[in-house]
Amino acid sequence: MGLLVIGDIVTDVVALHHVPLRSGTDTEADIVLRPGGSGANTAAWAAYLGADARLLARAGYDTAEWHIAELARAGVRPHIVIDPGHPTAVVIAMVDATGERSFLTNRGASRLLGPADWSDDLLDGVRHLHLSAYTLFATPGLELVRLAIQAATGRGVTISVDPASTGFLRDFGVARFLRETAEASIVIPNRDEALLLTGETEPEAAAARLSDRYGTAAVKLGASGAILAEQGGIVSRATFRAPGDAVFSTVDTTGAGDAFAAGFLAARLAGFPAPESVEAGCRAGAEAVGAVGGRPPGRSVPREALPY
Repeated sequence: MGLLVIGDIVTDVVALHHVPLRSGTDTEADIVLRPGGSGANTAAWAAYLGADARLLARAGYDTAEWHIAELARAGVRPHIVIDPGHPTAVVIAMVDATGERSFLTNRGASRLLGPADWSDDLLDGVRHLHLSAYTLFATPGLELVRLAIQAATGRGVTISVDPASTGFLRDFGVARFLRETAEASIVIPNRDEALLLTGETEPEAAAARLSDRYGTAAVKLGASGAILAEQGGIVSRATFRAPGDAVFSTVDTTGAGDAFAAGFLAARLAGFPAPESVEAGCRAGAEAVGAVGGRPPGRSVPREALPY
């Protein structure tokens, strides 16, 4: 049975700068173009890890064919609406020498993903629905999510949500977010999102409180790993390590959280218990930081095929 992700497709412009940004003048950087988007990244990593992954998203007239080709190459079943009047979302990710990122974001066509793009048939063969909260942060997307949640609960399809962004969460409203995602049984926030959603000051307390609300909370702690809580109590902790315990180096943290979510959900769908699933998420996240961009290794369309 499959995994349906509802989320965003983004063209990532990744700029790796090895010295601090200098305001008002040039800073030398290595700049690459990559397919991205939290929802698309999660679907691609889930397919890479063996899941039957599908993605519902909206891409623009300018680069939709490239993004669809990238998803198909990654093994994802793409359900992509091509917007004839808007370009694909673009994110400029500025990555410093430690791998930490800052973003400039134009949500483009992703902001218009809405109820007209939904069909209950999208849930055929699906066991789990995963929501990237970026979709909730625009009115059409929120209406779509409501339809999808209603259809999923009617079919007994389980639901998870990735809160996505502390900035957008604050703008949207914490209480409103908790209310709109109440049907989810799994929440996968990072540390800052977990603290914001609960008002707690420690991630352990936040994880426990979120699991009391949702049932399961897998809180990402970056290089420190992850905490898993269920039904109000901490179940396990996992360390952030590469597959086979290989030594890894952080090149770019773009997509690491998406890879974690994919690893966790793919393992759950494969029947692994929650503690093993959170370890699988950490392994996927560790693999993700070893390369530039947010997608799995070895799955990119060649540079000469890009539509620029």
